[in-house]
Amino acid sequence: MSAILPVLSLLETRVLGVLAEKQRTVPDSYPLTLNSLVSGCNQKSSRDPVIEASESEVQAALDSLRALSLIVETSGGRASRYGHNVERVLHIPTQSTALLTMLMLRGPQTAGELRINCERLHRFADISSVEAFLEELAERPEGALVVELPRQPGSRENRWMHLLSGTPVIDEKVPASPATSVPAGDVTVGEIAALKANVARLEAELGELRRLVDRLYAELGVPGS
Repeated sequence: MSAILPVLSLLETRVLGVLAEKQRTVPDSYPLTLNSLVSGCNQKSSRDPVIEASESEVQAALDSLRALSLIVETSGGRASRYGHNVERVLHIPTQSTALLTMLMLRGPQTAGELRINCERLHRFADISSVEAFLEELAERPEGALVVELPRQPGSRENRWMHLLSGTPVIDEKVPASPATSVPAGDVTVGEIAALKANVARLEAELGELRRLVDRLYAELGVPGS
């Protein structure tokens, strides 16, 4: 953990993660309003753990992060908007921000899982490039921002965890979770789960596009395809 920053709470890291995620996935809506940020923090998918934060709690987290220069507030229109300042404060590249974002939003993950989950934020060429950036984050002269966790029994790959909320208490006797157990093939169960989540998201987006096209056909009086 860098000496520059104090230990952040779960909600503070969730706020940072949501801002960094939405900057890449919904750039037209970024910076985010408080309402959008609350929705992103309480999102049920792609979040671990799932939380239920109130507007006042998220606002308090924003105030704390603003005091650390980790977020910036802009005014305009009817509501204030918020953006993150992670790269400038921590002096890290966008690739590292993408990895930290996924670790803040989804908890400990393997390099393979991170590569898949970061797809919409940054497309890593291969797992070795993910590992290179993770190792760089772990060996920062200013203080490590991630740590490689001990391999759990039955696991094939080590997981990584961010250190923005402090050094984790590691219990090596805890059995491996299903997401980290050894699969029959060459792909981990966690990677398969991440791929399935991405497929589900793409199917939902395709369904929305189809509904939009059907509505446009109806408005134009043109027979549907």
